[in-house]
Amino acid sequence: MSNYPLAAFHFKVEWGGTRIGFTEVSGLDIFFEPIQYREGNSPEYTSQKMPGIVKFNNIILKRGILVGDNDFFKWMNTIKLNTVERRDITINLLNENHEPVLTWKVKNAFPVRYSGPILNANSNRAAIEELEIAHEGFSVAD
Repeated sequence: MSNYPLAAFHFKVEWGGTRIGFTEVSGLDIFFEPIQYREGNSPEYTSQKMPGIVKFNNIILKRGILVGDNDFFKWMNTIKLNTVERRDITINLLNENHEPVLTWKVKNAFPVRYSGPILNANSNRAAIEELEIAHEGFSVAD
């Protein structure tokens, strides 16, 4: 086993769509909103802090657009009033043998925003689409 950090460019996302190739995944953030508490008869003039409700940022998936691949739109179209198709998503960081070495398991995800590519006649970039998903938390396993 090496003492080098894992490379961030070799990963796989399983999200319930037909294609699993992505160029970028971001938003794997967890934070605890602190609760401040102080009793009125406390001799200290400061409050105590303790961990409160856990919050998760939305996850953003980016990938190049391929002809005929409309999976992001199909998933977005499942949103009807107060219902949506929720999916569990698995994000694997892979080693040089293409084996998962770290896994994020996202539960009950659903799309909340789609962004199409930036179209620029002077650009030399691939057309990249972006899907932002909300979820009800994730766990990390190795």
